[in-house]
Amino acid sequence: MNGISSSGNSNNRKADNMTYEELLASEANKNSNLYVLTAENRAAIRNLHTVMKDRFIDVGIAEQTMIGLAAGLAARGRRPVVHALSAFLTMRAFEFIRSTAGLPNLPVVLVGAIPGFLSEANGPTHQAIEDIALMRMIPGMQVFAPSSNDELLESMRLALAADTPSYIRFFAGDAPLEKPIYGSVPEGCWYSEGTDITLITTGFLLHETFKAKALLENTGKSVGILSLPQLSPAPAKAVLKALQSSKKIVAIEDHFETGGLSSIVREVFAENSSLIKIPQPVIHCISLKTKWFEPLLLPDVLEHEGFTGKKLAERILKNE
Repeated sequence: MNGISSSGNSNNRKADNMTYEELLASEANKNSNLYVLTAENRAAIRNLHTVMKDRFIDVGIAEQTMIGLAAGLAARGRRPVVHALSAFLTMRAFEFIRSTAGLPNLPVVLVGAIPGFLSEANGPTHQAIEDIALMRMIPGMQVFAPSSNDELLESMRLALAADTPSYIRFFAGDAPLEKPIYGSVPEGCWYSEGTDITLITTGFLLHETFKAKALLENTGKSVGILSLPQLSPAPAKAVLKALQSSKKIVAIEDHFETGGLSSIVREVFAENSSLIKIPQPVIHCISLKTKWFEPLLLPDVLEHEGFTGKKLAERILKNE
């Protein structure tokens, strides 16, 4: 791939047999209009400049400038993909995203690093836990929260194929060992169906959700899992199926309760209540409610905030 070895970066090697960086290099080789921009956020793309030359631009710590530049490129037929820390990308540059990319509906792809709990030891200024809500508010904006490298690559492919702006919560970790029984981006990935409880989650918390599922099943319950890699447009069909098939729905997210996954589940319920069986399911949301999380290392964050598989199961059983 003109400078990026498919054997390099082996700790990021996933089932798709391609890293995020390799995907962008491949797309750039095919499309001379593809530009990659970054605000000093090169962790996942540190070798791309060798492939893209002048089409790789690091603006420094200047997220607003980067969005203005990306919008200008998009308005002239280029396909910009921009990178920054999620908190600064979606908050510091929000007005620029809204007005220069969202308002004219330009196909700018926004990639946010260390979203949600992945910010771990950083304090509230660096915690992107309202990013999904902010991006969902922009008309036409696609929003993705992949749970694995495979879903990250598929999210990027969908974003590059769209003629609207997109926001991707960057996560390139391993996929669960379990394979979905059906479904894919954008309407969700079903891993199992449960008549007692369906756990709906997004992003890397899918892994802890599987642990919670096993513990809940040990109590004799029928438990399903629905993972939602795309949150806007809202995956209404997938959520409605869960609402129609389970006695209880549990939304699990590393985000404020307002505007994220919890809101999506409740919105789908409100809009489709006449299609849901009687008695209607109980909806329980496990989120950050209205507080920032304690800045600790990731395993400690999950434990402290109650998002380990064990803590999730305990919270769900306690809520019954």
